Amino acid sequence: MGEAGKMPVIGIDLGTTYSCVAVWQRGRVEVIPNDQGNRTTPSCVAFNENERFIGDAAKNQACTNPSNTIFDAKRLIGRKFNDKALQNDMKLWPFKIAPSDDNDKKPLIVVSYKGEEKEFAAEEISAMILSKMKEIAEAYLDSTVKDAVVTVPAYFNNLQRQATKDAGYIAGLNVLRIINEPTAASIAYGFGKTSHGSIDAKKNVLVFDLGGGTFDVSLVTIEKDLFEVKSVNGDTHLGGGDFDSRMVQYFVAEIERKHGKNIVKDPKAVGRLRAACERAKRILSSASVTTLEIDCLFDGIDFNSTITRARFEKMNLDLFEECLKPVEKCLNDSKMEKGDVHDIVLIGGSSRIPKVQQLLQDFFCGKNFCKSINPDEAVACGAAIQAAILSGAEYKDFLLLEVTPLSLGIKVLSGDLTVVIPRNTPIPTKKEEGFETCYDNQKTVRVCIYEGERPKAKDNHLLGSFEVHELPPLPAGDCIFDVCFEIDVDGILKCSAREQITGKQNEITITNHSGRLSKTEMERMLKDAEKYKVEDEKYRQKVKAMNALDNYTQDVMVMLKNHGNKIGLKDKRKMGDAIDQTVRWLDWNNLLVDGCRFEDKMKELESVCEPIIAKIMQHQNDDVPASDIKIEISSDSE
Repeated sequence: MGEAGKMPVIGIDLGTTYSCVAVWQRGRVEVIPNDQGNRTTPSCVAFNENERFIGDAAKNQACTNPSNTIFDAKRLIGRKFNDKALQNDMKLWPFKIAPSDDNDKKPLIVVSYKGEEKEFAAEEISAMILSKMKEIAEAYLDSTVKDAVVTVPAYFNNLQRQATKDAGYIAGLNVLRIINEPTAASIAYGFGKTSHGSIDAKKNVLVFDLGGGTFDVSLVTIEKDLFEVKSVNGDTHLGGGDFDSRMVQYFVAEIERKHGKNIVKDPKAVGRLRAACERAKRILSSASVTTLEIDCLFDGIDFNSTITRARFEKMNLDLFEECLKPVEKCLNDSKMEKGDVHDIVLIGGSSRIPKVQQLLQDFFCGKNFCKSINPDEAVACGAAIQAAILSGAEYKDFLLLEVTPLSLGIKVLSGDLTVVIPRNTPIPTKKEEGFETCYDNQKTVRVCIYEGERPKAKDNHLLGSFEVHELPPLPAGDCIFDVCFEIDVDGILKCSAREQITGKQNEITITNHSGRLSKTEMERMLKDAEKYKVEDEKYRQKVKAMNALDNYTQDVMVMLKNHGNKIGLKDKRKMGDAIDQTVRWLDWNNLLVDGCRFEDKMKELESVCEPIIAKIMQHQNDDVPASDIKIEISSDSE
């Protein structure tokens, strides 16, 4: 937990399908269970006419409320609406996505909440999940939590990292560090090998992280207290969700073939089918065949079918084989051979798929995998260890050297990308490169910053741009300006340019580029998050008060029935009328949002019943134990 009097610092694995939170205390990492006792929480948010659900509660009602149940928000974060991968995802998502009405064309999630149509950015949904993880940690630790280390896929670009940091801010968290998921897993691996968290013999560890929506590969060299990332590669749009989608498409075609029905336009049917396919996928990791049975799936159809592991492997084989390409690139970038890898660590639920494991094992000539860490919890554990180190609680000599996943450079006159910082450069880093003017007497130069590996700048991701003005009037090539790229420990870029003769300069921190939330938007979302939190608590208090009134009404009804003979007819009628009136009031007012109304009604009923109950207690027969007629109202009925 850190030093005495200090707030605990937590580690959060913000996953596409599931999230996990952990903390370092009492000399070890503890994965924190949620309010359902589960050690991972669905990255799912849902809305209805009365309330908002996050985590297990959201997933549990997904089948009955598919168009307002949001998942896979991580696949939206940092992307444009017209992104090809996003457009493909939208075909099988039951919820609606619309473009923002500004130039950025950000994807916005559209839901119905409390009778109104609401639009949420992916950062807001991610913030709700982070806020839930914060609440889980605070309940477990019985302490306020402000600081956190949050993980992202290693192949997340600059905008996606910034968007994740923004989500943390909206959730009320101070994100101390953004670290890569496979790097966090390698920390958990290293600390799991010895009690003091260091490995004496130098080890090259390949971390293969195949989750619900993203895929990463990292090669990490571990020696003593040094964790040095040599190279990263991956795909921010490949994971278990894609394997589910293939199975959904397969069964959609089967239903159309057998029954002549197209269920794609029915969100509820598609949502139920997707949930069944996800369950089938998990079963096929340990069984060779499984059955899908869905009653009344669509238009009166009771759907029954089977799928074999072989069929599942065949429909996804190209995606499974795609996982090997980043492994090969990672080895090449780090200038290592397969035999140089000492250990292979599997992370993410989809790494359990037997075919994926077989292909990876064949690639490494039959080498066995490390099975000593939990694939679902390792990332959160590594983040918690890094959090403890950053807070000064443990291992002050520990050193983590990350790398930048993508090349960074600027566009030149030919349209080519001139790389300033190549991919897999250790960070933090600072590099400078000189450029010349292109025209005689050029007064202004525009610096356009791109991220990616394609030779043409336009084929890469534009991060932002800025201009340097009032250059000296010189022939083309005589005016030289230096462009400096600086990347911090979170992998976030700052770029500056300075003309050598006059000293004219300008700079940009790549935080306000196209697609990023503005400061005003973030402040508005932060206020909205607080408002939703207050509304959620208000609704919980209302439910608590309503249930308490209902329980009390039922209890006094039973008491009147069993012991009404001990009081006079007038009291019996008075109590019975009060109970009947309260039952009718509950029937008509159960949708009220103000818990005070239920509390007032409780006081009103108690004012009638309690004096009569006292008379019953006074006139009880000696042979009737007091416990038989005692009213006990639960203090917390929800």
